[in-house]
Amino acid sequence: MFADNPFSALAATVPVALMQGFVLIMIAFVLGGTLYDLQHKGSARYFFANWRNAGRKATRQVGTGEALSLAVQTVVVEGLTSGEFCSLRRRLAHLLTMYGFIIYVVTTVLLVFAYPSADTPPPSIVPELWHIGALLICVGGYWFWFFIRVDVVAEGKSPFRVMRADLFILSLLASATLALIWSWLQSAQSDWANLFLALYLFATLFLFGSVPWSKFSHMFFKPAAAFQKRLENANGSRSNLPAPADRPATLGHTPKRSRHY
Repeated sequence: MFADNPFSALAATVPVALMQGFVLIMIAFVLGGTLYDLQHKGSARYFFANWRNAGRKATRQVGTGEALSLAVQTVVVEGLTSGEFCSLRRRLAHLLTMYGFIIYVVTTVLLVFAYPSADTPPPSIVPELWHIGALLICVGGYWFWFFIRVDVVAEGKSPFRVMRADLFILSLLASATLALIWSWLQSAQSDWANLFLALYLFATLFLFGSVPWSKFSHMFFKPAAAFQKRLENANGSRSNLPAPADRPATLGHTPKRSRHY
């Protein structure tokens, strides 16, 4: 199963141009959905207005070399290692999901466009990475969904409680899970393969088609916001913010030591 290209087997019954067209439509959904999100929510206007405001408050000039260094730090810390997460468990779950998603998307494009049929077999590592990417998404995503989410862990709510903010992670998990099931059924030549192919395509369509309403586009905003924060710390504009107020003491009352350590 892991060494098989599920798309080359599919090409025996589905035109290659149709498979490639579906992938191109998904890419168009991401681009169009992100642009719509920027326009509808005004994220771009807010970002650049905040950038100009921070520039006016700056107490020192940041040179090109320093700005480039800050950009590299942003890519390494917030981008490649998700350093913004204080919790090690949350960071690991995020990294598994993120790198799994990247591998999953890149290998899907390779398998569909470079090795679409049995006449052009891919190196065995490519379909293996496709399956590994889907597995990483499932490990990181399900770990986050059932054991790390704040409202589930801290507030004792049901893990099956779904909100609009959950669209991205749930549709991503559905796409990766159904992709693995479809690949396994197809390699076993099961009669159920076509059903799970349809479910897989629907989940993938929902994943990329719901960009304007899910948190998908946040992956493009977060690096820019992280870089802006580093730049504000460097030019002194962030230091102009008022210091946090001290917690007021309770008059006439000395707090007791908690029995839970």
